[in-house]
Amino acid sequence: MTSATIGRKWHTTAEVAEMLGFSLSKTKLLVLTGEIRSVKIGRNRRILPAWVDEYVNRCAAEAERWSA
Repeated sequence: MTSATIGRKWHTTAEVAEMLGFSLSKTKLLVLTGEIRSVKIGRNRRILPAWVDEYVNRCAAEAERWSA
């Protein structure tokens, strides 16, 4: 039997802050305002990798619109 490696399905707010190069407080503000989607699990917020990608793509699209 082969073993499957399970990758991370959720990220913490701190992990997302590090990925984006933002401060933790900036990232928490983006989550609080809904700019980055998240789900509350118990007392913690978790963010899907796809939601981080959505935020980055939205920011890139806005930047392209302003530079055109």
